[in-house]
Amino acid sequence: MRSALQAIVFDFDGVIANSEPLHLRAFQRTLAEQGLPLSAEDYYARYLGYDDVGLFEALARDRAVALGAGQVAALVARKAAALQDLLEDAQVLFPGASAFVRAAAAEVPLAIASGALRHEIVEILDAAGLGDLFAVIVAAGDTPHSKPSPAPYQLAFEQLRQRTGRALDPARSVAIEDSRWGLESARGAGLRCVGLTTSYPAGELDGAELVVSGLDALSVPMLDRLCATPAVDPRGQHAPGPR
Repeated sequence: MRSALQAIVFDFDGVIANSEPLHLRAFQRTLAEQGLPLSAEDYYARYLGYDDVGLFEALARDRAVALGAGQVAALVARKAAALQDLLEDAQVLFPGASAFVRAAAAEVPLAIASGALRHEIVEILDAAGLGDLFAVIVAAGDTPHSKPSPAPYQLAFEQLRQRTGRALDPARSVAIEDSRWGLESARGAGLRCVGLTTSYPAGELDGAELVVSGLDALSVPMLDRLCATPAVDPRGQHAPGPR
């Protein structure tokens, strides 16, 4: 194991899998059946950070549409079916994602903290031969609150500690994210934060200590060097250590 970096927790959509455009198309297809348009601008500006349930609930609030729990569940199921159809015809992984994940797994334990459905994550990882490299997957519905709540990253990190039997330090562990909601979630869990500009420009990745274009521009030594330096909060000051 390297001297500083102890673990990596990945977001999934927008980090490993280039599936955000497919999610948008699946949402659009599902919502069109309800007479509810969803533009790409609205999706990326307002809703990308939500899991499926959260998006349908938030959009219903924004549009003053009454949706009961049963209706939301039905929409989630229809959206999942639409996404599955799209995934079957798409090249999903970002360039360099597979190589980076394999290199990272050779050095430190890996986890995923995502708002995607578990079966979607597993199917994509298994198809790429990466499924066995992640000790923990936290997916939609595994925590009472989704990002930007710290709950997904807190659960992923705690499960990683349990699975590895190691006293992992969040200040020496890295979250890799593509949105401000995800970065807020990771920061709340005490992890070091790397932002990828796969979904948003660097200026919108508040809280990232390191910003790169994608996993193909990242290396494990870069993360090791990040964890060897004192944590810095979004205001540019040294953050207090974990309590």
